[in-house]
Amino acid sequence: MDAYFGGFGGRFVPELLVPPLDELEEAMGRLFGDPSFTGELEVLLRTYAGRPTPLTFCPRLSERLGVELWLKREDLLHSGAHKINNTLGQALLARAMGKGRLVAETGAGQHGVATAVAAARLGLDAVVYMGAVDVERQAVNVARMRLLGAEVRSVSDGTRTLKDAINEALRDWIATQRSTHYCFGTAAGPHPFPTLVRDLQAVIGREIRAQAAEAWGGLPDVVCACVGGGSNSIGAFHEFVGLGSVRLVGVEAAGTGEPGCCNSAPLNLGRPGILHGQLSMLLQTDDGQILPSHSVSAGLDYPGVGPEHSHLMASGRAEYGMASDSEALDAFRTLARLEGIIPALESSHALAWVVRNAPSLAPGSRVVVNLSGRGDKDLGIAEERLGKGFA
Repeated sequence: MDAYFGGFGGRFVPELLVPPLDELEEAMGRLFGDPSFTGELEVLLRTYAGRPTPLTFCPRLSERLGVELWLKREDLLHSGAHKINNTLGQALLARAMGKGRLVAETGAGQHGVATAVAAARLGLDAVVYMGAVDVERQAVNVARMRLLGAEVRSVSDGTRTLKDAINEALRDWIATQRSTHYCFGTAAGPHPFPTLVRDLQAVIGREIRAQAAEAWGGLPDVVCACVGGGSNSIGAFHEFVGLGSVRLVGVEAAGTGEPGCCNSAPLNLGRPGILHGQLSMLLQTDDGQILPSHSVSAGLDYPGVGPEHSHLMASGRAEYGMASDSEALDAFRTLARLEGIIPALESSHALAWVVRNAPSLAPGSRVVVNLSGRGDKDLGIAEERLGKGFA
């Protein structure tokens, strides 16, 4: 199994983490080819998580934009986001490896909830690390995790967001690796996590391709998804990487969009560096210090990105744009009012890119946006930013 995507990836970790990473890579090689394992995962995804998710046409917004807008509805999965595709697979791996405890990190809380769901379903213990800032702004998801039986540990170090939650989860794993599996939430981190998470999320792109063939007898012209660490987007892109006719667009968080202000756009504004065990694009100073990130969406508030996205950008196979907080909030409200669908603020960034760029697309282009999660977790933030009544 290749540890690198072009020049990005690798395994830059303390020596103590090499054995559990080797153990995980061995388990992947053994179990992902085992029909009993893959069959159990397929049944869980279908009968418990709710796959396949529909591909939904948006008639009113399409008429406004002049393109055919379709949404891949990961928001309709059990627990409310794409994250459960990954956590069910990793929880099954953990159980097969004899690990009775999952440790995880979370930003928006969706991965934490999905980890708690998978742990409850399979009889595992779960501890979720979450930055103190995110604990505050995602209180509903914190309550959901606790109800599901997970222990939520608030992290008050550093920026008190996702980066710091990952640091604490890694420290926990170093100390407890014999009994614990680190259920990493995104397609980043040390090898083999980027490959593991991508392969578990690739079901999204496979379904998009099959559903597009059924709906209009061809491929999408554009597949668009938000990019934080990059799991929902790499899951949507992977099926189409070898199909050059499909334009792949990832959308990062530009924050306020003002020069000099914090953002979460390492692909657009960063440079290569090492963070959390991987070499990838990174927001950092000239002397290599990690810069603080910002996004109105907690799930995109991360200064790094998965290595495969860095490779796809460097090779020219995918392009990466940005959307600001205000654009994402406008898209959040627009989709709710025109189509009756409330998207996560993370996914709203991808939708905002489509709204802004639709005039430059060929009329009638078929654009699929991966709606990675639902937006009820973000109602408090949206109401605070848009005003009472979301005026």
